[in-house]
Amino acid sequence: MMRSYAKNQRIDVFRSELAEGADFSGALEFPALRKTDFKPVQAVSFDKAAKTKYYRQWVHFYIHDYRFERVWNNPKQYLPLLKRFEGVITPDFSLYRELPLVMQMWNTYRSRTIGYWLQNNGVNIVPNVRWGDERTYEFAFDGLERGGTVAVSTYGCIRNRADRYYFAKGLGKMVEELRPETIVNYSYTPDDIFLAYKNRGINVIEIENYHETLGKAAK
Repeated sequence: MMRSYAKNQRIDVFRSELAEGADFSGALEFPALRKTDFKPVQAVSFDKAAKTKYYRQWVHFYIHDYRFERVWNNPKQYLPLLKRFEGVITPDFSLYRELPLVMQMWNTYRSRTIGYWLQNNGVNIVPNVRWGDERTYEFAFDGLERGGTVAVSTYGCIRNRADRYYFAKGLGKMVEELRPETIVNYSYTPDDIFLAYKNRGINVIEIENYHETLGKAAK
């Protein structure tokens, strides 16, 4: 389903222009992203992207939301910067389990919308997939095609038993629903969570997080 929006930017507080011309999928009508087969092996966080001169890498958003909220508010301002890099892993707006479910739906919508807008503007993307508890399975995978490459992150998400449980369970559901050929994980990729999928033939790529890289460099 495609939809057109009136283009009056002075009153478009919902950023509906970003989804102009999109196909929508799922009960909540998230913008649909085209499947990609990119395999990023190195990435820089959005808040550090403007400071680097090394562009043969991807941009990620596995940082605190306040550090990239401005991309949602004014994406056109950052398009020239993002286009310098090999591609972008779509924004990781938080899906904290304690958030009201409607806010988790909204944050998923925003990630899909920015992803669609970037694709529509010639930027290579890998869709980030984020879930919370079982309630989010009804929408967490909407707008994404089966196969290809998806991105996830364990960074800050498997620190305690409950977080580890929900991450691992959601990962299994994601694989069941999307059947990805490649999973890119930002940060540590523990065998007890990922090995079963590697054994099934899924290509699992680990991108070291910034803090781990700094720690190694200091030794």
